Amino acid sequence: MSNVKKLMMTAAAGGGLNVEDVFSTYLYDGNASTQTITNDIDLSGEGGLVWLKRRDGGAAHHLYDTERGATKRLRSDTTAAEDTQSTGLTAFNSDGFNIGSNSNINGGQTKNASWTFRKAPKFFDVVTYTGDGTNGRTISHNLGSAPGCIIVKDLSYSSNWKVYHRGIGETKWLELNNTNSAQTGNENWYDTAPTSSVFTVGVQANNNGSNFVAYLFAHNDGDGEFGPDGDADIIKCGSYTGSGGNTTVDLGFEPQWVMVKAAGTSSNWFMIDNMRGITSGNDPMLYANENSGAESRNYFELTSTGFKAKSTVVDSSGTQYIYIAIRRGPMAVPESADDVFAIDTAGATSPTPPTFNAGFTIDAALMRLGTTSAQDNYISARITNKKKLNTNDNGSEGGESTYSVFDYQEGHGTLNSTLSNYQSWMWRRAPNYFDVVAYTGDGSTQTINHNLGAVPEMMWVKMRNDPSFTRGWIVYHKDLGTDSNNVVLHLDTTAAEEDGAYFNDERPTDTSFKVVGDAYVNRSGANYIAYLFASLDGVSKVGSYTGNGSTTGPSIDCGFSAGPRFVLIKRTDSAENWYVFDSERGIVAGADPYLMLNSTSAEINAGDIIDPTSSGFQLATNGSNVNASGGTYIFYAIA
Repeated sequence: MSNVKKLMMTAAAGGGLNVEDVFSTYLYDGNASTQTITNDIDLSGEGGLVWLKRRDGGAAHHLYDTERGATKRLRSDTTAAEDTQSTGLTAFNSDGFNIGSNSNINGGQTKNASWTFRKAPKFFDVVTYTGDGTNGRTISHNLGSAPGCIIVKDLSYSSNWKVYHRGIGETKWLELNNTNSAQTGNENWYDTAPTSSVFTVGVQANNNGSNFVAYLFAHNDGDGEFGPDGDADIIKCGSYTGSGGNTTVDLGFEPQWVMVKAAGTSSNWFMIDNMRGITSGNDPMLYANENSGAESRNYFELTSTGFKAKSTVVDSSGTQYIYIAIRRGPMAVPESADDVFAIDTAGATSPTPPTFNAGFTIDAALMRLGTTSAQDNYISARITNKKKLNTNDNGSEGGESTYSVFDYQEGHGTLNSTLSNYQSWMWRRAPNYFDVVAYTGDGSTQTINHNLGAVPEMMWVKMRNDPSFTRGWIVYHKDLGTDSNNVVLHLDTTAAEEDGAYFNDERPTDTSFKVVGDAYVNRSGANYIAYLFASLDGVSKVGSYTGNGSTTGPSIDCGFSAGPRFVLIKRTDSAENWYVFDSERGIVAGADPYLMLNSTSAEINAGDIIDPTSSGFQLATNGSNVNASGGTYIFYAIA
């Protein structure tokens, strides 16, 4: 969908811009030639900043903005003045940008990252000005709110980058190109807090005759005007005081990009994003003040409402830290299942190691290393990156596995190349459709926040990694039990439904769910993951039916415009498998091969089981697995 059409639809609905309209982390492989990066950010029409960095080796940061023009480079890791790079960023487009063959940002077979900040009220602005040497000069801007952070660079001369941040106040400054702690004085910021229309500079940020650029980052504090309702925050410029290694920062949203710097001591400018990985394990860390490649560090972890600083490197007791954090997207409710669900296979003609293409950024993948042989069913999520769990057993999450690698722009990869018949089912997190939450147990009744934006209708919960316990999967489904009596299933077994107060005998809400102090869902100190599913018109359906024991079985209206691409069915009143059917292997008016999430068994073809209809599917067998007379079943289908 074009940017113009999206903006018209948003305005007609009374909403604001979504974070995906104004910010993008885009990963790409270098080709030593030219590339067009399409990230759906309108730079040529609206303006903004593109920040580029090689991530698998040492190379300079490249910063280009629309006020100075394409090819005009700055480097955050040096004091250097602006220079011209004819093979750097060569054009700003209505849906991204073009790059040339510069080896720093597009070397052959290199891994690279880009961060794009679009100009938008209450998010980001770019201002250029010529210094006049006046101490206390005011510079106009169009941010529409008081900036939370301002980064200024003298374009004409070699000099340090000057950083204002609301967390340290207007009488102090930091320098983006070095590790220095905050310095005090009015020679950069002239003792006056910025306003919604101007910021005030001292003589060093206003050198007479020099040209300057200023990057302004907003701070939303309940006054953001983003999202479908036009009232959501998407950016925070805040601070926290270190507590010794486990400080939780509450943003009110889950971030996708965070930059952190110690203000009270010497430290790097840490840059993390969820595309490269922010997990409970090691994260690929880049530093705005260094040209080094990514380093693997266990410094941060995301929560559904913010982030945790896990190391004393970023959480030294008593030390003040400042940050800029940007909300995770998408914020728009998907209109098509093609934008949030995909199936791909990797065979002999695929790259080695194989990759799975979804055509969009994904957040979770269910994968088998072969459908025609006995294999585990692996499920992984972006927020745990290379970690995986098996749906067919109660085992703990392993270490850094080779099965799912999420630092891909449109799908995922695997480092395992021993088999040639792979299949992956891929989901994107999106409002009213699908969400993933990682949390740590506390052994009591705990409220877990989520970002589904709707009441979860099905939840899969699993302990990830407690060294002294293993627990299987617990499944909540809206059509099991009552509002005051939870009935659950186990994803890794054939067991029928059972009473179990794992969710405190309460239904989830559109913002949270509760778990009790049981090892299955909330053992103190153990890590857990929860996959949340909802029905979305024309996209997905969570439901149930009663079998009739006939080869003309119940017809299930999912509200789709055609037959489904994915169907999961489980009998609830008796022991039975978790059956998976998909269009890649065949949901047709004929034989339907199936797999079982609770079993390592190879694909089974037992004849005609389900048929596609114009709006869903119909059971075509009288088998007890999916259509016993009087049997009760739950299902999950995706268009």
